[in-house]
Amino acid sequence: MAPSFGRSISFPLSPARSKPRAAAAACHVRSISLPCRSHPLLSHLQSHIAAVRSWLVQDASSVSAGLAHIHALHAALADLLLLPDPQDTLRRATTAADRLLDAFLLLADAHQGFQEAVVDLRQDVAEARAALRRGDAARLASAVRSQRRAEKELSRLASTVSAGAASKYSSRLGLGATAEETEMAAVLMDAAAASAAASAAVFSAAASMSSAAASSCKKTPTFAAFAKKASPETTEVALDRFEELEQCIEESGSSCHKVFRSILQTRVALLNIQTPTF
Repeated sequence: MAPSFGRSISFPLSPARSKPRAAAAACHVRSISLPCRSHPLLSHLQSHIAAVRSWLVQDASSVSAGLAHIHALHAALADLLLLPDPQDTLRRATTAADRLLDAFLLLADAHQGFQEAVVDLRQDVAEARAALRRGDAARLASAVRSQRRAEKELSRLASTVSAGAASKYSSRLGLGATAEETEMAAVLMDAAAASAAASAAVFSAAASMSSAAASSCKKTPTFAAFAKKASPETTEVALDRFEELEQCIEESGSSCHKVFRSILQTRVALLNIQTPTF
């Protein structure tokens, strides 16, 4: 089961009252909104970037966990973009803002395609399971062919996002007038890169699960009667694989939409920063 990530932030936006009065006065001007290294919201975003990278290394095969990490990262990013200083920096650093807009447009398109592929895959899995239970070889072969097309689309989406990440996030921008602004711009680029890497991993994991189910299906007696290939694999094994895939799809269904919406909201926030209304 994927971990639950809440949107609420309870971090204080000003220094703790236990600090000496002189220290509090010294940082009063920048404590309200400046996203410096010690700012809670910047640290919060960095912690989610680290969590995404840890997931990529340790367990990138869990689709639902990956989606949860991406959603939490964008929630933290949205909170940071509400602050005045990140907005001011992005208005001055137009190249960085444009790159982020392009990056999140690519991610939004990819996640929309992912939702569509998951819908197709859900139908294919239901069809394949029904064919296996009824021993309908022709129907099973048709379902597997359709499922393979969904897998190819998932693999294509993963490749597209990976290629976009490599081209758009490789440089580290130092466009801010201060060290804090430069660091903030770099963290935003890191967030986009982490989101893209996790998205590619999620798409690949879904494609791999589908491929495993389809491969086990081809080894069943039902498919063997149609494809003329004998195998010791049983129908029960294939049904178990499809059940696991179906469960993964069901668990990821609502998360897919949440991630897509959060990416759109991130991009809208960036557009609003570039074109403020007065």
